[in-house]
Amino acid sequence: MRMALLELDFSRPPYGMEREEKDRWYTGQLKTLTAYHSQRCLPYRRMLDAMGCEPGQAAHYCELPWLPVGLFKELTLSSLPEDADYKIGQSSGTTGQAAARVVLDGETRALQQQALAAIGGTVLGRGRLPMLVVECPSILKEGRAFSAKAAGIRGFSLFGRRRTFALGEDGALDREAVEGFLKQFGGSPFLIYGFTSQVWRHLYLEPAELGWRPDLSRGILIHGGGWKRMQDQAVSREAFRAGLKERCGIMRVHDYYGMAEQTGSIFLECGEGHLHCSDYSAVLFRRTADFSLCEPGEKGLVQVMSLLPRSYPGHNLLTADEGILLGVDNCPCGRKGAYFTVTGRVADAQIRGCSDTYGEDGA
Repeated sequence: MRMALLELDFSRPPYGMEREEKDRWYTGQLKTLTAYHSQRCLPYRRMLDAMGCEPGQAAHYCELPWLPVGLFKELTLSSLPEDADYKIGQSSGTTGQAAARVVLDGETRALQQQALAAIGGTVLGRGRLPMLVVECPSILKEGRAFSAKAAGIRGFSLFGRRRTFALGEDGALDREAVEGFLKQFGGSPFLIYGFTSQVWRHLYLEPAELGWRPDLSRGILIHGGGWKRMQDQAVSREAFRAGLKERCGIMRVHDYYGMAEQTGSIFLECGEGHLHCSDYSAVLFRRTADFSLCEPGEKGLVQVMSLLPRSYPGHNLLTADEGILLGVDNCPCGRKGAYFTVTGRVADAQIRGCSDTYGEDGA
C-alpha cells in the first residue's frame, strides 16, 4: 500500500514553491520515501544500517543518506514484491564500462511520464504542437526494448501531435520526411525533441554535408544527454546553439540534465541558460574531498534527489558530475527554486552512458 504523503499533484505548476516551503515539504517527502524503500529493499536497509543512518532524525533532506550512482552498475535493487510485474531499465554504458540497471514498475513509469509532461509544459504551454523527433520510428514499436529515449518521446508526446520521425530505420537523416513535415507545419510553432549528440549529427552535420538548410526557425528544441560525445568533438554549448541557428534557424533551445537512474526527474534549462529544480526534485553540491556541502558558486559533485522512484531506491543519488549552484528563487527567468549549471565529469570518474535500453525481463 502506497503512503499518502508520497502522492504528487501534477496539476499545479512544478516550479511554484518558495525555498523554505519546499525545504520543509521535500524533507518530509524524502524521509518517507527513504523509510519506504528501507522497509521493502533488504540490501538498501543493510547499507543504511552499515552507515549508521537514522533517516527519521534528519532535520533537512541534505542529512539523508545517498547512494553513489555507480552502485546501479553493480547491483539491481528492488522495492517490489517478488511476483510484481516490472521492466529492467538499463543504461547504454560506455565501451568497456558496465551498464546501470534499475527496476521500473508501471506506477514509477507513469510518474516519470507525468513529471516529464508537467516540466515540459513550462516551455511548451498547454497546447499540442506538431512534433519532429530526431530518432527512428522503431524505437516505439511493441516488443522492442523500452528505452529512456522512448520514455522521453512518450512523455513529451503529451505536448505533441502529428509526430514525425526525422531518421530512417538505417539511422540516417530522412530528408524527405523532414521536408514533408516542414511543408505542412513549418509555418507555425512546432516541437523538436532528441538526444543532444543526435540532434547535432542529424540537424547540423548531415545537412551541412548535404549543403541543405532546412528552415526550423519556428521550432522549439528540447534536448538532453550526450554531452560527453559533444565534448569529445570539441563542441561547446555555445557552439551547439550557434551551429543550429546558422544551419537551420533554430532559436529556442532548452537543454535538460537527467539520467537513467532517475528518469523523469529532469532539470530543464530556462531561457537564461540555467538548469532548474522542479518541485519533484532537489539538487545539492558536495566537495570531492570530504562530501561536505558546497557554498553557492563553488564547484562540487552533483547530488540529485527525486520523489518519482517508487520501485527501487534511486531517490537520492550522488553523481560523478560536477556543477555549481547559481542561486535560489532569484533566476531572472522568474522561476522559483534552485538553479544551477553542470560543468562536466569529475576527473578520472567512471563514465556513465546515457540511458539506452530497458529490457523486457526481470532478470
